[in-house]
Amino acid sequence: MSDVRTDTGAARRALLAEGRERGLYSGAAWAVSTPDGGVDRGWLGTRAWDGPALDGTDLWDLASVTKPVVGLVVMALAERGALALEAPLATYLPRYRDTPLAPLTVAALLTHTSGLPGQVPMYRTHPTREALLDGLARLPLSGPPGERVTYSSQGFMLLGLLAEAAGGAGLDALVDRYVATPLGLRGTGFGPVPPERAVATEECPWRGRVVRGEVHDENAVVLGGVAGHAGLFAPLADVERLARSLAGGAPGLLRPETYARMTAPHTDGLNLRRALAWQGQDPGDASPVGGSFGPGAYGHTGFTGTSLWIDPATGRYAVLLTNRVHPSREERGFGALRREFHGLGW
Repeated sequence: MSDVRTDTGAARRALLAEGRERGLYSGAAWAVSTPDGGVDRGWLGTRAWDGPALDGTDLWDLASVTKPVVGLVVMALAERGALALEAPLATYLPRYRDTPLAPLTVAALLTHTSGLPGQVPMYRTHPTREALLDGLARLPLSGPPGERVTYSSQGFMLLGLLAEAAGGAGLDALVDRYVATPLGLRGTGFGPVPPERAVATEECPWRGRVVRGEVHDENAVVLGGVAGHAGLFAPLADVERLARSLAGGAPGLLRPETYARMTAPHTDGLNLRRALAWQGQDPGDASPVGGSFGPGAYGHTGFTGTSLWIDPATGRYAVLLTNRVHPSREERGFGALRREFHGLGW
């Protein structure tokens, strides 16, 4: 299905249909604002290779698109005075007071400049929540804070804990309070979700089965499925509603000055451009969405094949949801397809 039939829209659908034919994913959904103020939105394929056809209400594992949603919670708490972006982690999480994590600031975690390492499969050696949380304190920093952007899910695990401590509630309740309820995102939340509505992800060697309705990220599984780095599920309509709000300055979510601070570049002069919890628009092939967005654009991608990108200068957005890790996480050319998708124009 697609709401808009334009030459560009037809090319977008054809590209995504070809991706399915090539085995990059079993299904795809998208919503892209158009130059005339309309939207090209639609879906194609199936919830799994052996599953039913997508119907638009499907629940997608957003993977790391969870991170900026949690970032919105952190910023909402900051503008209410519940936390300070320049405060050290130990202010809110005393369990890490006597560890190397203690002086890391909230802002450094949000911009991935804390020095915490990147994608560490901690679930393999820390099989319980408490073991994993203790293990975070023993991760060796890759360098001094502030010197380099090093993408770190571990940093956002800590941000999730920090938000809970500062907000006085579980992360699931905070996301609902500060993001989902204000925007009317009725289908958005942490899993597990009904497997019959969920888009399948990996045939997981660790779990010995195809994952449906349960978070794909193994570290998030150990943390109980509710974590700062992964775990949210949402239908296309909700991600589109979030995108539309962000493209319009996030009214109802953040004050204008808070939104401006969150989405401005904070790491210019370092190796990658980062805003607070958002990826910035890096040049050329360094950007996961190519170079068709303005220099002030921002967004985020998710390992499962999801992405959300915003160009505040034009008020436009692009949402792409796929299950590119189904049936395996092997890279089959999805990165190039994603850049081509975003390069088709909007």
